[in-house]
Amino acid sequence: MNVQSPSPLPVYVSEGDLADKMRLAMRQVYLWMTVGLLLTAGVAYAVVSTPLILLVANQLVFFGLVIAELALVVFLASRVTRMSPATAVGLFFVYAALNGVTMSLIFAIYTTSSIAITFFATACLFGALTIIGYTTGRDLTNLGGFLLMGLIGFLIGSVINLFFASTTLYWVLTFGGIALFIGLTIYNTQRVKKMTLAAIQQGDELAVQRVGIIGALSLYLDFVNLFLLLLRLAGRRR
Repeated sequence: MNVQSPSPLPVYVSEGDLADKMRLAMRQVYLWMTVGLLLTAGVAYAVVSTPLILLVANQLVFFGLVIAELALVVFLASRVTRMSPATAVGLFFVYAALNGVTMSLIFAIYTTSSIAITFFATACLFGALTIIGYTTGRDLTNLGGFLLMGLIGFLIGSVINLFFASTTLYWVLTFGGIALFIGLTIYNTQRVKKMTLAAIQQGDELAVQRVGIIGALSLYLDFVNLFLLLLRLAGRRR
């Protein structure tokens, strides 16, 4: 007969200490996310400024990089609970840098002013959405299944449109994707908040750090996708 080890008992944390720990943990989440975004932007700008952009523009190389990104995200999300926080953060930054390589094509296609304006608009929108997700008293747990279905549909539709190049489907995916990632940003913010709160109440510092890393990755992905979709609407091509 297998005997499972008991789950950690909740640790008493005063209301003031809990608020301080939550602020510190969430600040770390947004710090990691911001560093990841800056790393992505820096790598993208560096690549587009060199002949490396010609290599990235090769379809075989580009799709190889995209597959590598997906594999890294899946690996990080599935193994983060068994990694040291330092290793997980390192892999997150590797992913952010790799994403910068693929996003260098965006710098080649759109004007710098369009990218800067859209990035600022995305940051403002994202900030408002995360405030809503963090402060709302409504439980958004039930939305998780619908958002996951929407994300799967968005990905399938995007792959299909690579072959059919339908203008109608392109714009349906653009507007639908913006709505989807608005919902995901609010949902993921609340999910990270709840997971962080639970880890703090258990007194598990490693769990707090690991939740912070996976939270930073989730919000990073929401930001990047919102940015790319808004760039479709407002971006000016070279």
